[in-house]
Amino acid sequence: MTENADEKFMKEAIKQAKEAMAKGEVPIGAVIVYEDRIIARACNMVETLNDATAHAEMLAFTSASQEAGKYLNQCTLYVTLEPCPMCLGAAFWTQIRRIVFGASDNRNIIANKNDILHPKTIVQGGVMENECSQLIKDFFKSKR
Repeated sequence: MTENADEKFMKEAIKQAKEAMAKGEVPIGAVIVYEDRIIARACNMVETLNDATAHAEMLAFTSASQEAGKYLNQCTLYVTLEPCPMCLGAAFWTQIRRIVFGASDNRNIIANKNDILHPKTIVQGGVMENECSQLIKDFFKSKR
């Protein structure tokens, strides 16, 4: 995918993150793309569902599997924040082809977790990083 396509789909993930923020959730959004088409959209729903596992990525994986099957090895996950270890573990099992994230999370640096990812998964970070980081900063600033 070209950088323009990555930005196009990251903008859609940002829309999901803004939905999460409007619901009082940590603003993280995700979309999954198959053949240049979004097949899943999700935002964090941890508080709404009272479920610690209701991360945007997890919800997107479940939704995408309804269309693409249990293995997402032809799909790309776009997510506004670097995935946590739980979501990376789920990414392994889905065999997602590619993960593109916006903001880095110093607590969850993927570089230290490559052993969690499927060997064929490609990771790219920093796509629209400033916009994605600002959402998180604004959210937590409003909570203080």
